[in-house]
Amino acid sequence: MKKIIICILALLFITGCTIVRINTSSIDTIVDVILSKDNNLYNRVGRGYKYYVPRGVTYIDTNENNDKLYSKGVYYYLYIDTISYYQQIKTDYEENNNLYYSRKLTKDEGFKYDGYLEIKEEDGLYYINFFYNYAKIEVVVEKKDINNAVLNSAYILSTIQFNQDVIELMIDYDDISNREEKYETFKNKNEVEQDELQVYE
Repeated sequence: MKKIIICILALLFITGCTIVRINTSSIDTIVDVILSKDNNLYNRVGRGYKYYVPRGVTYIDTNENNDKLYSKGVYYYLYIDTISYYQQIKTDYEENNNLYYSRKLTKDEGFKYDGYLEIKEEDGLYYINFFYNYAKIEVVVEKKDINNAVLNSAYILSTIQFNQDVIELMIDYDDISNREEKYETFKNKNEVEQDELQVYE
């Protein structure tokens, strides 16, 4: 038994565990540190995507590709844009100096994906609009909760992984099921039957 414990301790010592402390007093630091990490964790799976819900955040509901999450009195609205991912549509965003916070995120800065983070102040509340990795999170918070909301949002957005095969199947199915049919809305049933009879004559 002693040998097993020593082996486990030696293994932990050799492999080493690293803990990264993030300075959460700066929005820029939060974004730079979280989005620069290669994180493959996930604990939530949707149609064609999966992602990690951080500790302290609770998944509530899904409506199509919209997920609703909750943490400490704050609701997070996550939209996964599988169509933009499938078509590889690029994000176009211009920074706005009139906002509380506005930042364009680009691959040139070392990020894996293009995106943006903007925070708008209105009536004492702060509207966070965070787009990254073909997904967007919208949150409304008080000023004291901004950094925590940005931290949670960055974790979620940085861990989104898409399943190309499932998305292709979904798009093919939507194409088939959305074929147009001609309907005559202002004709009554007798007129429609009469038209069909004339076609067969």
